[in-house]
Amino acid sequence: MLNHLKTSIRILIGIKIDMMKLRITIVITLTFLMTNVFAQEKTEYKTETTIPYYNEDTIKGDKYMQEMCVFDFYYPTNIKNFSTIVWFHGGGLTGGKRQIPEFLKEKGIAVIGVEYRLSPNIKAVDCIKDAAAATAWAFKNIEKYGGSTSLIFVSGMSAGGYLTYMVGLDKKYLAVHNIDANQIAGLIPFSGHAITHFTVRKEMGISGKQPIIDDMAPLYYVRADAPPMLIITGDRELEMLGRYEENAYMTRMLKVAGHKQVQIHELDGSNHGQMMYSALPLLYREVKSLSKKIVDNK
Repeated sequence: MLNHLKTSIRILIGIKIDMMKLRITIVITLTFLMTNVFAQEKTEYKTETTIPYYNEDTIKGDKYMQEMCVFDFYYPTNIKNFSTIVWFHGGGLTGGKRQIPEFLKEKGIAVIGVEYRLSPNIKAVDCIKDAAAATAWAFKNIEKYGGSTSLIFVSGMSAGGYLTYMVGLDKKYLAVHNIDANQIAGLIPFSGHAITHFTVRKEMGISGKQPIIDDMAPLYYVRADAPPMLIITGDRELEMLGRYEENAYMTRMLKVAGHKQVQIHELDGSNHGQMMYSALPLLYREVKSLSKKIVDNK
């Protein structure tokens, strides 16, 4: 009896050891397979710099245009039909430098970081023309790199937000390049002027604290059929020059005009300089959400 019991215990122990070995083998196998799958699916990226967005005839003989009318291009190289963000830096239309925001890297999307000419070297309207030309480059060339022309978004910080508004709302700037501004998949301005930009007002001899709305104001072009919009600002008590309130008015007037896809997001606790860092995740989320809707509706 005792011998039978010992034999049974040995068998059970052997079975338990075999089961443990089997589990270990399964775990190792699954780990190996998952590692291979992720290695195969890992997205690779490339950065190209100082790409001109005007043709050679346009910038020929103009050293300032040759220097400033360029962009840096960050894009995935082994996926197709990716989304693209055309990004305009801030700086009051008088300063700043092109950039690819670090948060937007390795997200499965492309980013075009645009440089544009600056006042007082040129008039502020030329900043808008440059922004439109860079956006047009994306529409005319992104498919060569594997991107989708249906998934081109425009965004920017402060002055870049103003340029985002103007390129997307005043259709004449993109029309010069035979592009309908309504082809833009979405506009996501960060704390941009909705009234006439203070640098434009300075050119007119008007104080930066005197608001006006004329044909250089995004508010002048509110319309029901504009691209979808996510408007982001800092805290209304910390923002500069009433920036939240003018964007809130933009949101309201777009809705009054019949626009169905506009929302505003106020970043509590963030001033004008801080808000970009909190806004970038919202930009990415909006791009992914709208991209999915566009692809699903095709």
